[in-house]
Amino acid sequence: DFLTTTLPGRVPNIWREGAAYSCLSVETVSLVSMWVALGTGLSLGKKMGQNWVFVVTLVCLCTCGVSGLENGVARTPPMGWLSWERFRCNTDCDNDPEFCISERLFKEMADMMVVGGYLEAGYDTIIIDDCWPDHKRSADGKLQPDPKRFASGIPALSDYIHKLGLKFGIYEDYGNFTCGGYPGILGHMETDAKTFAEWEVDYVKLDGCYSEPSTMETGYPEFGRYLNETKRPMVYSCSWPAYQIGENPNYGSISEHCNLWRNFDDITDSWDSVLSIIDYYGDDKDGFAKFAAPGQWNDPDMLIIGNYGLSLDQSKAQMGMWCMFASPLIMSADLRSIRPEFKEIMLNRNLIKLNQDPMGVQARRIIKGNTIDVYSRPVMPLYNGKTSVAVAFLNRWNEGTPLEIKFTLQALGLDHPGGYQAFDVFTGKKLGSFKPADTFSGAVNPTGILLVRFNVMAKSFGQEAAKVNSSDEGIDVTYPGLSGWKTEF
Repeated sequence: DFLTTTLPGRVPNIWREGAAYSCLSVETVSLVSMWVALGTGLSLGKKMGQNWVFVVTLVCLCTCGVSGLENGVARTPPMGWLSWERFRCNTDCDNDPEFCISERLFKEMADMMVVGGYLEAGYDTIIIDDCWPDHKRSADGKLQPDPKRFASGIPALSDYIHKLGLKFGIYEDYGNFTCGGYPGILGHMETDAKTFAEWEVDYVKLDGCYSEPSTMETGYPEFGRYLNETKRPMVYSCSWPAYQIGENPNYGSISEHCNLWRNFDDITDSWDSVLSIIDYYGDDKDGFAKFAAPGQWNDPDMLIIGNYGLSLDQSKAQMGMWCMFASPLIMSADLRSIRPEFKEIMLNRNLIKLNQDPMGVQARRIIKGNTIDVYSRPVMPLYNGKTSVAVAFLNRWNEGTPLEIKFTLQALGLDHPGGYQAFDVFTGKKLGSFKPADTFSGAVNPTGILLVRFNVMAKSFGQEAAKVNSSDEGIDVTYPGLSGWKTEF
């Protein structure tokens, strides 16, 4: 399996198995990720005759304990299901019991996470979004659910979800009210943190409606501290920078105090919305990409695959780009009725492995074209200081026919002298072996994506690689649909 290539010593286990998380500090991981993101690779040297020495370097750098949020969770991007985009704030359980925000909905989605294969693929968290609480707190000031829609109570729902092998997430708001007008946490931070721990919550999403954005730099860390003081590990999802767009959010502080953070507009069920988010991440005007690392992730919002607004190719494009961005994969579709072709996209193991790559480096846009944008992301495995690379070609063209692309690997910065083995990430198909000066060609469907993984090769093949020409930049794009079009009249 080309995406499960490991280094001697089973490097992925160091990153993924909970017992070892406490040994990899956020500084260590961030430092390694920064070296890879800013340079052409890691200068690793040799150890005991082996060229695979990434694990040795990490051990030398490793310090026990986790800095920043210090909760030891979300070492790879979180995966799960959230109610908001598909079910919103539908509280009319009398007339719409199948689709309203209720314990029935979340139990049924939890069931589908298991029987539908989502849990097995890595989607392990069910998250309640807004509109679950009663409009009033209890007499002792605690949050309480709507008594009719959550008649069994939140602890019972949490227990049901946990017995299925899933984790349980819940929504609140850093404000006087949630966005839907339910009680917020202001004035009750410590109480609410303790309540969530008592309910055995594993994931907390904290929105930012009805609050003053200027207070978020102290308020969000304060609530995070209360969560930590409960001693229950809870993934902390912040919306802090989403309320400071255009105001240069302090991503250094955000990444120190949150496991993930929303930083742009809410996604809606449309290709235009998806594309606007991708462009925002490609522009990266606030420099947030460099803060993505194990335990701290940029969150472009939910996957809307399987709803109403995206074609099959557009759904592949969203999934592919979210995986390139090392984004949380949080579904928001009706898993009870999702069509199999959309389900297949979200369960694609090759895509998930790309998303969960232990280096945790977010993709950068390296070419902004008229019709094709190109994104690049360094990934495992490494060899002699060179990373493997995932490259996404996003087609903005929407006029009927696929576009053909052609480029040399060195034009996109792939300069490993030993060459690369190329794979189509969606299908897993081998596309051949390439030296830096070799030409790669492919086709990209309208509003679609071509996602190729170039794995570094340990040994050179064929003839010696040609000298890299650093002036060779960009890709050639051909428009077959315009081959007969006359413009000289």
